[in-house]
Parts: sequence; C-alpha cells; structure tokens
Amino acid sequence: MKVLRYILTPLYRIWFYILLGLPIVVMFPLLLISILKKSWYPMFFKIARVWATIILFGMGFFPIIKRDTKFEKGKSYMFVSNHTSMTDIMLMLYVVRNPFVFVGKKELAKIPVFGFFYKRTCILVDRKDSKSRLEVFKQAQNRLKQGLSVCIFPEGGVPEDLSLILDEFKDGAFRLAIEHQIPIAPMTFHDNKKRFSYTFFTGGPGKMRVKVHELIPTKGFVLENRRELRTKTHAVIRNELDNPTI
Repeated sequence: MKVLRYILTPLYRIWFYILLGLPIVVMFPLLLISILKKSWYPMFFKIARVWATIILFGMGFFPIIKRDTKFEKGKSYMFVSNHTSMTDIMLMLYVVRNPFVFVGKKELAKIPVFGFFYKRTCILVDRKDSKSRLEVFKQAQNRLKQGLSVCIFPEGGVPEDLSLILDEFKDGAFRLAIEHQIPIAPMTFHDNKKRFSYTFFTGGPGKMRVKVHELIPTKGFVLENRRELRTKTHAVIRNELDNPTI
C-alpha cells in the first residue's frame, strides 16, 4: 500500500498544478480584461471563483458548509480562517460570494501563470520586511475604501510545525477591521491539511468541512481592543477545531 501511495501521490500533486494553470490559460483573455481597471475587480473575482471550483472538484474535494451567518451583498468584511494548505485559497473563494482581496505571501507570485494574476490582484507581503507590512496596510485600506472585503490568514502563514493545530494570530487583520469598523467573519477549515498539506506524500480526495461562524462586530472598538478581538477570534476557530459541529 505504501508503494502505491509513493507512486500515485506525485501524480496527484502534478494533477493539482495542471488544474491550477490550465483554466487560467483557457480563460486568459477574460482574466486579462478583468484586471485592466481596478473598478473591474468584481468581474475578476467571479472568474476566480469559477477557477477555484474547477480545482476543488477536479481534485475530488467536496465542500460541506455550515453557515451560522450570511454575508450581505455590498458590505465589507474581514474574512479570516485557519491556514494549513494551498487549497485554503480555493476554498475561501468557493465559500464567499462577496468580492474580496487576499493578503498573501509574495513567494506565490513565482508560480508560473498563476503568479501573473496573483501579483496583480492580491496584496503581497514580505513577512521579513517591516516596510512591506506597512505597505500592505495602506493597500488594504484602499481596497476597503473601494467597498471590497479583505481576506487574511491571521497565523501569518502555514505553521512550520505541521502538528500544530492553530498557531498564534498576528494583529494585522484586527487592526484593519477596527480601523474601518468592519466585522470579522471567522471560518474554520477542518480538512484541508488532510486533503492537501505541505507534506508531499499525503493527501487525497474527500470532503472539506467549513464552518462559517457568527460575525464578530468591531463597531465602537479602538486599536487598543485589537488583542481582545484577536483572542476572541482565535478562540472561536480553535474551539471548532477541537469540538467540530459539522
């Protein structure tokens, strides 16, 4: 059985990257048009959701979503979740219809084809550069002023210790949410690490459970409340990971 896994898993991983790139090549003209103007970003977002759906179902992943809240059309949110896999990006796009912008690591911009659009539509951060983090804050503010939402994985990346259930959260998402008085929209992704982790010889088709939690309001909060907000959000996601309700 182990021998079979060592043969099939690399093929499964290769198939993921084919699914990552092929739809982008096919939809390239539409994608290119959609990034010509910032005001056309909602068009790009709709195409990105199609792309994400193709990847998820093409890999044999089947999202199961339990919603404790519904997102209002035209309203801005700060979407956050635990982060364990590249598929977190696709699953977030699949779950959320409100156009949002990812804040993500700049290294992903190096991926052929995908990286071309990634660096032109997402807010890139170099986590080792303090100036980069400041620029991220400014760009996110501009996008929120345009009426978009923002998605940040507040752990600041996938934990190096893959046995860690949930790493500590960084302040950025909560500072922005307070600054713009927009609610935190926390989600818990249960199965992404099991389906497609950063450990090479692991993963496979199956369900992807998502719990969309109740919104955490920030109205009336000031920056001094960011730690309280961060701690509360962390507790909501950690409790769901420890005691699944879906």
